Amino acid sequence: MSENINIFPVIPLRGLTILPGTTVHFDVSRKSSITAAEEAMLNDKQLFVVAQKDPVEEAPGFDGIYKVGTIVTVKQLNKLPDNIVRVMVEAVAKGEIQSFYEDDGCFKGQIALIPDEENTLSETEEEAFVRELKDAVVQFDTTTHELSASSIRGLLAMEQLEDLMRQILLRIKVPYKTKQEFLEDAGIFARFTTVLSFLIKENEIGEIRAGIVNKVKERLDKSQKEHILREQIQVIREELGDDYLAEADELENKIKELDADKEVKEKLLKELSRFKSYAGNAVEGNVIRTYIETMLELPWNKETEENPDLKNAEDILNRDHYELTKVKERVLEFLAVRQLTMAEKVSPIICLVGPPGTGKTSIAHSIAEALNKKYVRICLGGVDDESEIRGHRKTYVGAMPGRIVKGLKQAGTANPLILFDEIDKMGRGLHGDPASALLEVLDSEQNAKFRDNYVELPIDLSKVLFIATANDAAAIPEPLLDRMEIIEVEGYTENEKFHIAKEHLIKKQFAKNGIQKSWLSITDEGINSIIRHYTREAGVRQLDREIARICRKAASEIVKNKKKRLKVTSKNVEKYLGRKIYDIEPANEKNDIGIVRGLAWTAVGGTTLQIEVNTMPGKGELKLTGQLGDVMKESAQIALSYVRSIAGDYNVKKEFFTKNDIHIHVPEGAVPKDGPSAGITIATALLSAVAARKVDCKTAMTGEINLRGKVMPIGGLKEKLLAAKNAGIRTVLIPKKNESMLGEISKEITDGMEIVLVEDMREVLDRALV
Repeated sequence: MSENINIFPVIPLRGLTILPGTTVHFDVSRKSSITAAEEAMLNDKQLFVVAQKDPVEEAPGFDGIYKVGTIVTVKQLNKLPDNIVRVMVEAVAKGEIQSFYEDDGCFKGQIALIPDEENTLSETEEEAFVRELKDAVVQFDTTTHELSASSIRGLLAMEQLEDLMRQILLRIKVPYKTKQEFLEDAGIFARFTTVLSFLIKENEIGEIRAGIVNKVKERLDKSQKEHILREQIQVIREELGDDYLAEADELENKIKELDADKEVKEKLLKELSRFKSYAGNAVEGNVIRTYIETMLELPWNKETEENPDLKNAEDILNRDHYELTKVKERVLEFLAVRQLTMAEKVSPIICLVGPPGTGKTSIAHSIAEALNKKYVRICLGGVDDESEIRGHRKTYVGAMPGRIVKGLKQAGTANPLILFDEIDKMGRGLHGDPASALLEVLDSEQNAKFRDNYVELPIDLSKVLFIATANDAAAIPEPLLDRMEIIEVEGYTENEKFHIAKEHLIKKQFAKNGIQKSWLSITDEGINSIIRHYTREAGVRQLDREIARICRKAASEIVKNKKKRLKVTSKNVEKYLGRKIYDIEPANEKNDIGIVRGLAWTAVGGTTLQIEVNTMPGKGELKLTGQLGDVMKESAQIALSYVRSIAGDYNVKKEFFTKNDIHIHVPEGAVPKDGPSAGITIATALLSAVAARKVDCKTAMTGEINLRGKVMPIGGLKEKLLAAKNAGIRTVLIPKKNESMLGEISKEITDGMEIVLVEDMREVLDRALV
């Protein structure tokens, strides 16, 4: 290969020609160009840059670039946002590309060095050329006022023709095609002709432009300066045929076609005007362009037609969810009220509260389908930044709208259904309180003028149907809870889980795992065995996972062993799921002293809770174990005080409590326990222990106690009764003040059990003690 021919990485430039002897920087975003710059930086820093013939072309070939370019030395690479790299180079020499190919992710080419040409002008000729150029520069500045005073002085002080021509091309806005012509010119006279021709043409254009301005000013008064500028630009473009504002024109047309209020369009046109003024600033221009494009993508006045048919909504809810009768009834009432209040734009906001896996999220999805609304889910779990709701101001680096505006953009309509999932699990961090930001969003009186920091314009959220979900209503801040209507989604009974598995989950997992109905069957006993021994939850999420495990095991056998007649029963379910994980703790078989079965509520459903009390000689101390919370410890203290007040009625001597220590223990010490509803259970166990009276092993109880022995109401009754039934309890004592809740509990749970309503602790003792 010739000494004057070398292989360099090649970067095709859009609308830019670099002249030898200059130091410039430019931005690249194409992956091939970034790779070329990085390869040059890692090797000898030599790079060949050449202008594209068509700046719009994304991947120009050999015919799409000019053949004469510049060999440059890479000085610096800087990474900018949006995958843009700024390259600073020092132009070394002129070169001609002989071949052009792609290698290792970038363009490379064989470059022939074009040596500097000798100046053939005499001293007198060069002086004449220099003076002619200086006169043209002075006239150019007089017409356009584009050059600063220091630039004029610098140019007029130059004596060398080559230096003067290069500086003119650098200090004056010259089209890249003119620079390319200058770069390709052979001979100093040809280059002089190119520069002088450009100046003469610009001077003529400047004179025409001045005439245009005068004509426009004659037609328009001083108050229309902005309109003058637009007219001026339009006339200039007509004269020059220039299309450098094509992108701005495209945005302007989109703004005019946007279905939005006048205020929105005025804001966007104002931002577009700023965008035009930042034409030479890529960073600022990108910020404004991103803002305008984001605003154009929002569905300002675009809505979907809502389906008002409540029968259709009822059919969809029944199709997608088994039982949940009360919840469905409440949802349909909510939809009916919403239909009647649509004219007032006051839509109630509901919050579905219940244990995990009970179908809260899928209920919201069904409502969206029933109403023919777009569905958007926003998960708030772990969100601790107010900007996640309200967005960031667009002046910040990487600014973006909040999640609600993103949701509207995703839906493409101004009246979607937005689900705030896990609203009880928001945090509060250093960047504000997201729950406080939601106060405005979930207030139907205020959300018609919601302001996102990024959008900077009021957004009407009154058309949006908001639904929230939570596992624990107590974890939701009070002001936020006050803005929502709570719908309790309770846990499923064993029978409900059976039907859900049989009618929904098994079909879903068969389809998901490619299993045909004839290949695998799960018997009713097998389903019940999965529910009892492999899941402990209020919902059906774990049940769904266990059925999926069976399907995967079956799929493996079908593919490996070509078996297509598999059957899962209660006897062989361990083959698919391994040993049993859970076993229902049955009621004790015999009556005992100091042992009472209580009932407790957990986030995954109800459970039985055994309270054990033992007495021993001591100094009257009370010892509590089993990882009890503060509230439960206080219940134990109250129960002890009450038992001491009535102990004489059960033949307990007064000195017993000063000569004996009492130890209260709740098994499963690794599990935290808290709440007041074990009060009567602890009191019964205490009296049983100190009076040496046995407790009926088939009786369970739940209720809070006060110092006077009154039984106070509790929560989670359905889950507690379900746990008692599964444990084989025959008699359950509950507070009389919970009597109204019994009517909402299905007969499936209460059948076979005696539910005893109690008001006073003595009633409890009469029923529980043998």
